Amino acid sequence: MSGTAETPENALIAACTISRDIHNFDLLIEDMETVMGESWGDLNFNEALAFFYQPDAEGLEFVALAIDSEDENNLPLLIEIITQAKSRYIKVILVAEDVTPASLHKLLRQGASEFVPYPLPENELATAIERLKSPETALTNAKPSGPTLSSDSKREGAVIVSHGMSGGSGSTTFAVNLAWELAAMSDDTNPSVCLIDLDLQHGSVATYLDLPRRDAVMEMLSETEMMDDDIFGQSLVTFQEKLQVLTAPSDMVPLEFITPEDILRVVEMARSHFDFVIIDLPHTLVQWTETVLNIAHVYFASLELDMRSAQNTLRLKRAMQSEDLPFEKLRFILNRAPKLTDLNGRSRLKRMAESLEISIDIQLPDGGKPVLQSCDHGQPLALSAPKNPLRKEITKLARSLHDLSNSKMDTA
Repeated sequence: MSGTAETPENALIAACTISRDIHNFDLLIEDMETVMGESWGDLNFNEALAFFYQPDAEGLEFVALAIDSEDENNLPLLIEIITQAKSRYIKVILVAEDVTPASLHKLLRQGASEFVPYPLPENELATAIERLKSPETALTNAKPSGPTLSSDSKREGAVIVSHGMSGGSGSTTFAVNLAWELAAMSDDTNPSVCLIDLDLQHGSVATYLDLPRRDAVMEMLSETEMMDDDIFGQSLVTFQEKLQVLTAPSDMVPLEFITPEDILRVVEMARSHFDFVIIDLPHTLVQWTETVLNIAHVYFASLELDMRSAQNTLRLKRAMQSEDLPFEKLRFILNRAPKLTDLNGRSRLKRMAESLEISIDIQLPDGGKPVLQSCDHGQPLALSAPKNPLRKEITKLARSLHDLSNSKMDTA
């Protein structure tokens, strides 16, 4: 189709596909016809830039930029298309097939509003378009749901990290409940707490607190160079008017989507506004794990009394020592620890610590079914099962961290 994005006579052009050859994306054609009817057109890369300046482009709501691995050689042109569309307040849905995470990252950082993989999952394009229609999709027009952050804030909050040595070791449950216990301290001046979910693919902090995953998070993470107090504040969601949460993005994205520089900017921004910054990490080691390790004041590593946790801990120890990383910075937490009367379990615990040559500093009791029910209901244990033994231990730990932080401030 020509650069005029022709459609049947008198049809209003509300959307366009932009690609090297639209026939390489047959499923996209079908979905566009299903969702948009006859109110869309098709352009190639070069036609798109010219079309943006034509009167017909004034009615465009969005464009679907469809690319595959062959288009990665034309990244500057693709970036220019996204930039020009964004400058005219035209949203961009990026439809990509076999594109490397590095290229995808670059394009998303330029301001693409949505990412949809190709072949298109069923109804995924329609869902993406519906999200575009929401006012929360545009970060500048998003309704703030987090705090109004002051630009003159000069806090230097403590960074506390929770990292599970294996799936199901309770690292997210620990992070969520520790964050809430700190935020809900009964002191006259409650400490301000920000909980950050950096498990971009399987993060469940939003689920455990029954919070919405905001599209603003993806936009903020894709352009951390442009992040300021307002943008960061709009990316946060408030829980019970006490705890501020940066959830994982609403879409599953590659862990390489963010860089060590991005992580540093986000964490430093959070530190400047909150007394405590709690970070829930993915189990997988990525290039920015070292960044989090270096800026963490306390790095909790949760494990269980089983072979899986032991082997993963040993592998992590070898990996960190081979890279000269401070493995000794890790404070190990044993979840579902054996009771004092469980002599067999206590013996296994001692052998595990000795064989791994680690110190297991904290032992958390098994909270039983109430813990699972608490997570499913989207509430911390303090609200759903305040007398649970796991909650009591986390409360003690939160109090000690709070007192330690205050003592360091008094000494400074």
